[in-house]
Amino acid sequence: MKTVLPPSFILSDEVASALDKRSAVVALETTVITHGLPAPENFKLAVDAETIVKEKKATPATTALLVGKVKVGLSESELEQLVSAVDPVKVSSRNLGICVAQKRSGGTTVAGTLVICRTTGIRVFATGGIGGVHRDAPFDISADLDELARSPVIVVCAGAKAILDLLATLEVLETRGVPVIGYKTDEFPAFYSPNSGLPVDATAESPQDVISIATAHWALGLHSAILVCVPPPAEFALDALMIERELHKALSSAEEEGIKRGKVTPYLLGKMKEITGGKSLLTNLALLKNNISIAADIACLLDGSTNLKVY
Repeated sequence: MKTVLPPSFILSDEVASALDKRSAVVALETTVITHGLPAPENFKLAVDAETIVKEKKATPATTALLVGKVKVGLSESELEQLVSAVDPVKVSSRNLGICVAQKRSGGTTVAGTLVICRTTGIRVFATGGIGGVHRDAPFDISADLDELARSPVIVVCAGAKAILDLLATLEVLETRGVPVIGYKTDEFPAFYSPNSGLPVDATAESPQDVISIATAHWALGLHSAILVCVPPPAEFALDALMIERELHKALSSAEEEGIKRGKVTPYLLGKMKEITGGKSLLTNLALLKNNISIAADIACLLDGSTNLKVY
């Protein structure tokens, strides 16, 4: 029986066909396009991301809100519409319904994309870094962590964004019951750097290892995501101590300028690009493309041939 989707959901023909056939699909979020990267890098990344998935023989499911419609799978003209949207919204789980009701357009966060994955049955999702617990504000916890706790999706990322309190973020993930898997590493990546000094719950050496863990986890009646953390490619990785030093400068600037709430992350990413002479942007792009490639490998190995069920 096909899942009956909410009337606001519109799947592209390619995504609908792939889901119907239980073939490989990779979800892609879009706040990196609307809020994370400057033009023209944002549009180029959106196109490159879909190309990577397609070259792996999987179907990209780029998610976004366009005039109140939840789009799952975007055409190139729709990507252009998203990039050129005036005052786009960061669409999370909290305001998804608001954006639908008010016919808003915007990019989906990790939390927003997880809701879409859960609703449509997409099982693999690639992103850059997840949200988490903010530094010096333990009450400021991203909705990403709660959605990871209730979304049976394999999420491929480079850990949490480096601007966050990584130890506190791991503690909340543990409390929420989300397995943190290092992909060919036993250390939780620090986004720009492979090194955080913090251990993961287990190491996966291959896409098959990831699928085996997901299968066992969900077969036990557990419904959380499997968080697969991939270090940035070595040739683009930045020194952890240098990043920490520069982050403190950027955080001080944000406080002095009164930057608050949803504006903090794009501000800090912009500051990091400025402080590192553009190196952080190159790392961001490289790790995201690498994550997408690995997610596509996992999705293709799933491809409906494994009896991957959520009980």
